[in-house]
Amino acid sequence: QVQLVESGGGLVQPGGSLRLSCAASGSIVSINLMGWYRQAPGKQRELVASITRGGSSTYSLDSVKGRFTISRDNARNTVYLQMNRLEPEDTALYYCNADEYRRDWRNVYWGQGTQVTVSS
Repeated sequence: QVQLVESGGGLVQPGGSLRLSCAASGSIVSINLMGWYRQAPGKQRELVASITRGGSSTYSLDSVKGRFTISRDNARNTVYLQMNRLEPEDTALYYCNADEYRRDWRNVYWGQGTQVTVSS
C-alpha cells in the first residue's frame, strides 16, 4: 500500500511558477507509472503529465508542453511537477497518481490533491 501526499500548490499570478511535490509513504521504485492529474470545477479530471519507472519516458498534455516538466526521484520516493508560465486555465486541483501493475494485478493510488490557483 502506498500513500501519496501532494504539496506545493497555492495562489500565483499569471506567468508565475510553482513546483508541486508528491511524497510517497513507501518506495516508488516498483511503481510503473507516476503521474499528475488535474480537475477544474465543472470539468473532468485530466492527465497532465506522467513518467515511467526509470524516468526515461514522459508524457505531457499538449496545453502544458514546454511549460510543465515532470520528474521523479526514486531515492526520495518523490515525484515533482515544475510548472512555469502558469495561465489562469491551469487553475485546478492537482492530484498525484501512482499506477503499479504486473501481469496479473494492478494497484492505482491517488493523493488528496493540492490546489493551484492562477489569478492576478
